[in-house]
Parts: sequence; C-alpha cells; structure tokens
Amino acid sequence: MLGFENFTVKKNERALLLRNGDFAGLFGPGKHRVFGGFDTLTVERFSLNEPLFEHELADVLRVQEPELVAREFVQVNLGESEVGLRHEDGVLVEILPPASRKLYWRGLREQRVDVVDVAADARLPAELLARLQSVNLRPRAVRGLDGVLLVQVPEFHAGVWTLEGQMQELLAPGAHGFWRFNRQVAVTTVDLRAQIAEVSGQEILTRDKVGLRLNLSAVWRYTDVRLALAQMPKPADHVYRELQFGLRAAVGEQNLDALLESKAAIDASVLAQVRERLAGSGVALESVGVKDIILPGEMKSILAQVVEAEKSAQANVIRRREETAATRSLLNTAKVMEGNPVALRMKELETLERVAERIDKISVVGGLDQVLNGLVTLRQPA
Repeated sequence: MLGFENFTVKKNERALLLRNGDFAGLFGPGKHRVFGGFDTLTVERFSLNEPLFEHELADVLRVQEPELVAREFVQVNLGESEVGLRHEDGVLVEILPPASRKLYWRGLREQRVDVVDVAADARLPAELLARLQSVNLRPRAVRGLDGVLLVQVPEFHAGVWTLEGQMQELLAPGAHGFWRFNRQVAVTTVDLRAQIAEVSGQEILTRDKVGLRLNLSAVWRYTDVRLALAQMPKPADHVYRELQFGLRAAVGEQNLDALLESKAAIDASVLAQVRERLAGSGVALESVGVKDIILPGEMKSILAQVVEAEKSAQANVIRRREETAATRSLLNTAKVMEGNPVALRMKELETLERVAERIDKISVVGGLDQVLNGLVTLRQPA
C-alpha cells in the first residue's frame, strides 16, 4: 500500500531511516515525512547522550557514505600499534585499544581522539600518567583502563619491572604507568628495609641425642635486588631454608650442656654458616638470635633435679663456711676474755641485758655482787 512515513526527531537525537532493511538516510532534529511506496520503512532513533554509534551498517556507511560520516561522526581508525585517547568536551573519558573501528556522534558533545603509537615505548607518557592518577576521584570513570598498568612504588621500596618475562630495570619510589596492549608487562615491589625471618618450632637432636625444639629470629636485607632475583625466585624463602640448615648444623654438633650454657654460641655458628652460603647472592644476613630452647618433659624433670642438687650442695658449703667463721670468732673472743677479767665481766653484763629484755619481772637478792656472782632469780609472770 502506497503511503508516507511521518516521524519526529528530537534535538538530542538522530534518526536512521532504513528502506527494506538497507540504509536510506540520516535525519537530524525536526519533523520528517518520507514517501514509502511499496517499500518497508523503518526508523531507528539514536540518543546523542550515548555518543558511540553501534550498528550493523556502520562499516557500510564508512565505505559508501564518507561525506555523511565526516559530517555527522568523529571517525576512529586505529592501527595495530596505536591507542586512542577519547575526550569529551576536553575531558579524557576512554582509552581505545589498537585496531579499534569506532564512530562517535557529533553535535551534543565535542569529541576528540588523540592517537598514541605504543610500539616504541611501553611507558605511559608523563602527561597521561599524571591525568590517570586521580581517575578514581572523578565522578565519571575512564573506560578502558584495563589496557594500562598503573603502579605506585612506596618509599623505601623498589619496583621490579618485567617486560615479556624479562627484567628491565628497577623503578624508584613514585608513580609509574605502562601500556598493556600487545605486550606482557608486570611490576612487583621489593622492600629494601631490614626484614625479619622467623624460624619456629624446629625439632633438632643434639650431639648427645637429646631432642630440642628451638625458635630462631634473624634480620636480613637486599644488597642487590637484580642479582638476588636473578638467582632466587623467592629470596625470603631461600633465606628461611638456609637458616633452617644452619640451625640444624649448629645444634647437631654440640652437647646439651654446651648449648644450655651459651645460646650465643648457636647464634655465632648460624650467622657464620648462613653468611657464607648467602655470599654473592644479593642478600645479606645482619643478625641471628635464638629466642627459645624448649626441652622435652622428662629432660626438664632431670635438669630440675640436677639444679636442685647443685643448689643444695652450694647451700651446705655456705652453711659450713658460716659455722666455721662463727666458731673462729667465738674462739678469738674466749682468748681475749681469758686474760682480761673486765672484758669477761662486760660480756656477762651484755648477756644479762639480752636475757632481761625477755623477762617480765626480775628479783635481785644480795645486791649487784650477787647478780655478778650468778645469784639472780628470774621469775616468770604467774
């Protein structure tokens, strides 16, 4: 049936007219009347609020309607090594991957796409890196960030940058960015400060076959990160294993008594052995200390008995020494009194004074002479 198709396009819209499913025209804002005849007319509307034009006829328009595409769209045709930075009204909103083919509507927002060749340098341009640092604070996120690697290397750390599995260089503290497109790039951070290695619960036999459990703590640091990572996939695990081996060797070559007398001997032995094994590895061991030596239950009882016997013997020696000294003092006093009656009488009075302090009542008969002659009656209270 012959007829006309009437349709209205809003100011923030564009309309695509299809005649029998094929492109027939692109219409801007306003009222439109199209003669259909015997054909089937279809009108598809597109909001300019969504600037990307996605349609199965997009490639047809590029080839057959180049003037229309140039007038109505911002066209993006990226090469295999090119990345597009799309801006809306001067604000970066999207990172387009290589080989992208896109059409963006003109009219509502100013569209601009900057092309960057990423083949020569994996690093992000400094200006772009600075703009991407604050993307999470923006009300509108930048799309396509999966194509970049943003890294923040903390202070006192180094960033190990690898490209296609090969170590490139060490990154200084600060912000760094890299293109992920067409390459494998990764950055791991390494702490350059002193690090603690705890070796706990090690069951080890001494030279005299006594089982001990020991806990050890060590301090180590990187001296050459590149050298360390070139030789060891996990330097921290390597240091831990070397400390284990060094501790077992130090404990296994000494008797229990020697170990209990000086834990510092274990520290020195482990430190010397592990330092020698880590020489030239890019890792340095700074200090080692045994925190605990835990004995089995039966050995604790035996040692407690030994200690008790030793202390008891020491107490007996001290007691005998004091008794001997006291006896010698009494003997010296007796010798002095033997030839000095006044001193003897003073000693008697001193003794009487000490006795009198504990007596409630004292009866003296015969005067002071009787007291001195021993005629003193001491009466306890009734």
